[in-house]
Amino acid sequence: MKRASLLCVLGLVAFGCGQPQEPGDSTDRVGEETMTSSAMDDIDPTAIRPFTIDVPEEVLDDLRDRLSRTRFPDELENTGWDYGTPLSYLKELTSYWRDEFDWRAQEQRLNAFDQYKTQIDGLDIHFIHQRSAEANALPLIITHGWPGSVTEFEQIIGPLTDPVSHGGSAGDAFHVVAPSMPGYGFSDKPRTRGFGPEQIADVNAALMARLGYDQYALQGGDWGAIVSRWHAFKHPESVVGLHLNMLIAGPPAGVEDPTEGVPEAELMRMQERAAFFQGPETGYSSIQGTKPQTLGYGLTDSPAGQAAWIVEKFKTWCDCDGHPETVFTKDQLLTNITLYWVTQTATSSARLYYESSHASPDRRVGRVEVPTAGAIFPHELFYSPRSWAEASYNLQRWTEMPKGGHFAAMEQPELFVEDLRSFYAELR
Repeated sequence: MKRASLLCVLGLVAFGCGQPQEPGDSTDRVGEETMTSSAMDDIDPTAIRPFTIDVPEEVLDDLRDRLSRTRFPDELENTGWDYGTPLSYLKELTSYWRDEFDWRAQEQRLNAFDQYKTQIDGLDIHFIHQRSAEANALPLIITHGWPGSVTEFEQIIGPLTDPVSHGGSAGDAFHVVAPSMPGYGFSDKPRTRGFGPEQIADVNAALMARLGYDQYALQGGDWGAIVSRWHAFKHPESVVGLHLNMLIAGPPAGVEDPTEGVPEAELMRMQERAAFFQGPETGYSSIQGTKPQTLGYGLTDSPAGQAAWIVEKFKTWCDCDGHPETVFTKDQLLTNITLYWVTQTATSSARLYYESSHASPDRRVGRVEVPTAGAIFPHELFYSPRSWAEASYNLQRWTEMPKGGHFAAMEQPELFVEDLRSFYAELR
């Protein structure tokens, strides 16, 4: 790849402890709100309302019916994943989804976490708020991306909130806040143009303030990394540190040759990752960044289409030797996919790509001055040289991981948790 092209790609992507408030008494359930619309209008917008996932049975019946009537396309022989999700694997996955997958069991597991909703900027925001029993736990807000959700964090919340039971010490404890971004999961969908990563960062900052946390830690990957970078940049007075498992940094400004002095191995790795993404991996983002509404009709109407669209990314972006189920179980994959289906967020989640790519050129995130850590997983989508990262962040920690890819908290939860603990141990 030519150096100018490489820098262009990376440049576009780069821009692209207090006491908590006690929750209120009211509870609502997805699909079966216990409050009428008029009652919802009377709610104190600052109220924190307990939330339970409870998908109506008719929604699940409709899902199974649609899966049974899927009209599958043709396929070229012996093409594997080259053209996208293979027909044989999608048939296997959707058959399991229809006949064996137990959503109620997944609901029960997810409902083991303390979940709430509150209104911020006119939107109902869903979030997990799992408090640690340790008195000196550090508040942490961790933000997901696309095509993920809060289900990515199921394996790490326990070790973070209860480290003593998971090989750590009491001093490693966190109070974990994991919001569903607006347009994702059980959060409301933005209703106006321009709701991008910067605006989501402001929602997250408002959420932490409402919970009573005036000093806290950040963690993010995928869009969560971009949102968390904005959060640290705009609200540094509240942020103890920033931990990223997708650390993106463009070429340093004002440098004639930004590759000068960068080790050859880092340049080669950057080029390899850029070629991987710029070649076969930009199709989805081009569609979602230009015509998300058109795409949404198909994904919202066809669960098989929704599954194919998401599982192909889990396969391609994970460190899984060519098959997603070497790392993830079918239940893990389908819990996340079902979350998109039952909340009908295919379109609203895709719009984040449009909003980001159409943001005002005057809105550029600057250098992050809060202490920053990069957990560098080998199969992550992007790679930025360390010197570039140091120019964009107050980089205090850089960990080259031995394995893992884009969905780090799901793929390698032990490595993920250990790096997070180690970084914040020095900042508490």
